[in-house]
Amino acid sequence: MTVPTIPHRPPRLAADVMRERATDFHDEMDRRRSVRMFSPDPVPRELVELAIMTASTAPSGAHRQPWRFALTGDPEIKRQVRLAAEEEERINYEGGRMPAHWREALAPLGTDSVKEYLETVPWLVVLFEERHGYFADGSLRHNYYVKESVGIAAGFFITALHHMGLATLPHTPSPMAFLAKVLGRPENERAFCLFPIGFPADDCVVPDLARKPLDEVMVRVGSEAG
Repeated sequence: MTVPTIPHRPPRLAADVMRERATDFHDEMDRRRSVRMFSPDPVPRELVELAIMTASTAPSGAHRQPWRFALTGDPEIKRQVRLAAEEEERINYEGGRMPAHWREALAPLGTDSVKEYLETVPWLVVLFEERHGYFADGSLRHNYYVKESVGIAAGFFITALHHMGLATLPHTPSPMAFLAKVLGRPENERAFCLFPIGFPADDCVVPDLARKPLDEVMVRVGSEAG
């Protein structure tokens, strides 16, 4: 069955307007930081849901939207997530599961196995990748480019949270199978990333890091169009 089409003709902006909008957006996103010091102050659930709706505008393979955002503010569930995450991270940091070169790379950031912010924040969101879906008759429905699609949605989600003034941290305690168990997700869903969400604490500090300049993240290939 062919999907119906609709016209799509957004207005073409003047070059100076485009440049101004692009610069403003870059500057806003350049201020984004991953936060590990959160305030317990409440955040309206509607804001997180709006960020999830924004994330769901991301492109996906065959438009299958192979993601599921599990949202919780339940104190007991947050505690279960924290305890399980810290146990996995303890094995990573102290039990030798994390290679020495990885620990060395993380050392300047001061991270460790203690994740108290998982209980401090008002909301936790776990983004699951849906490895496959089901048709109405229960038969298996394949999804395509799942990790790529979910990764793009995660980027949209982080951007939406930052744009509205909230903070988050893409947290990936490895392995993450415990998240599906704690949150009661089905076997076709696999945890992709855990996001604590809230306001930064009043005394929040972040590493003073510089991002790579353009010439380190882009290469020009071929001749200029003309």
